Amino acid sequence: RHDEALVLERGIFDRRVATLGLSHERTILVGTNILISLQRLKSFGEAIAFSRDQLLPTARQSLGADHDLTLCICQDLAAALQDKPECTRDDLLEAETIMQD
Repeated sequence: RHDEALVLERGIFDRRVATLGLSHERTILVGTNILISLQRLKSFGEAIAFSRDQLLPTARQSLGADHDLTLCICQDLAAALQDKPECTRDDLLEAETIMQD
């Protein structure tokens, strides 16, 4: 059922981006739901890319580094880095850095 949820969440995300913009808090919230679904589906590479390339930079810029959603995205990114099967020492160091920032 997580795959079905992911399809719905992506649709909602696309609509929010179109109507509210990527930097709107509600859009970012839906993005965090996508991250959670990707992790549950063990799509760690996609979760990492989505959070690194799109969601986290946008959240930091529009909401600030200390906002709850930004911190949740950091936590989800760190978890994805640690949980992926091919986790390396560099991934663990990056996860640690993310959580300390």
